[in-house]
Amino acid sequence: MDLFSSSWAALRAAVADLSDEDFARPSGCAGWLVRDLVCHLVIDAQDVLITLATPADAAPTRNAVTYWELVQAPTGDDPLDALTVRLAAAYQEPWLLKFHLDDVGSAAGRAAELADPRGLVGTKDQVLTAGDYLEAYVLEWTLHHLDLAAHLSDVSPPPAPGLARSRTMLEELAGAAFPTSFSDADALLVGTGRRAPTAEESSRLATEGGGADGGLAARLPFVLG
Repeated sequence: MDLFSSSWAALRAAVADLSDEDFARPSGCAGWLVRDLVCHLVIDAQDVLITLATPADAAPTRNAVTYWELVQAPTGDDPLDALTVRLAAAYQEPWLLKFHLDDVGSAAGRAAELADPRGLVGTKDQVLTAGDYLEAYVLEWTLHHLDLAAHLSDVSPPPAPGLARSRTMLEELAGAAFPTSFSDADALLVGTGRRAPTAEESSRLATEGGGADGGLAARLPFVLG
């Protein structure tokens, strides 16, 4: 719960500090400008509110890690991705996006603080404890914080505890550990295909990446869905 709150607060603060010009710059999400990414965060915040207000009475079917699935790389044809871009453009003024994220995002943060971590919630036809659901979103917030900072040197990095936990979750999903020489941020960026590995990193992935089927190099990227 604390990791959710700290990761989410840091990401919202980073958005609040953006200049108007920053919203027209590319983000770390392929094909998305910063404004598109921020619009996606508004939708994410709405999803958090909806899920926390959707109690379930069945046994949990997922946990913080298995909430995510590894999927094929996006093709760019997802209608929801296209909708996000159109919605972002409709805001026209960056301050409107900032206002909406602060408004809905603050509410999502308060709802998370008030939630019973042992309570059961339903989302995507799955059941989780509220604590596991919120922990799953630490990975979401951390990756998108890295996306926000991808082409903006003034954006502070995500909190270290969130980076460490996100790396662990990605490794659990992949069933393999990234080389210890990788920083948490580099493991996440390379592991999810947000940047290509250097020649040295590729060599280490091929020889040091743990897992049942050997090195990690041939298995990248791990795309979350």
